Amino acid sequence: MFRTNVFSRVLILGMLAAPLFAADPLADFYDAQLKGVEGDVMGLAGAMPAAKFNFAPTSGEFKGVRTFAQQAKHIATIIYMVAGAGLNQKPPVDIGADDNGPAAVQSKEQILDYMKGAFAFAHKNIAAVTQNNQLDNVKSPFGGGTVPRLMTASFVTAHSFDHYGQMVVYARMNGIVPPSSLPPAPPTSSAKK
Repeated sequence: MFRTNVFSRVLILGMLAAPLFAADPLADFYDAQLKGVEGDVMGLAGAMPAAKFNFAPTSGEFKGVRTFAQQAKHIATIIYMVAGAGLNQKPPVDIGADDNGPAAVQSKEQILDYMKGAFAFAHKNIAAVTQNNQLDNVKSPFGGGTVPRLMTASFVTAHSFDHYGQMVVYARMNGIVPPSSLPPAPPTSSAKK
């Protein structure tokens, strides 16, 4: 009887304490948005052939635009900058001298790794945003002054989707359909029943 009583009490205490350790609903909301843009951006970057990473349009009003690779590196660099501001930390990697990322990151594989790291850093930042600290000021990632911590969660998605749209145009100009635009794969039937 004693063991059952102790077990029941521990179980009840565990259930009562679980909400204390659950992620903040605000962080969950922004993390879900980040996961959406991450899937789209990473999927598109993965689908673009390595030989086309340095593509930039030339017909029309495209003088001086970033290449596909530069768009991807720019997204990642801004993510590192913004997440670092939210966490009050330096990014865990070299992000280069400007918002175009490190010059040493050149190949498709290097760029994909750089982007994966940026999204992981952004998830870490968003996990630290709570209803209680969302309006706390943090140093602006874009120069002097401060911004509310919540900006470091919301800006990443908006900015990333802006450049994702440009990357979609580049991909389509090269005959690549963004994975997020493809119809879902038909369900596979099991060979063993």
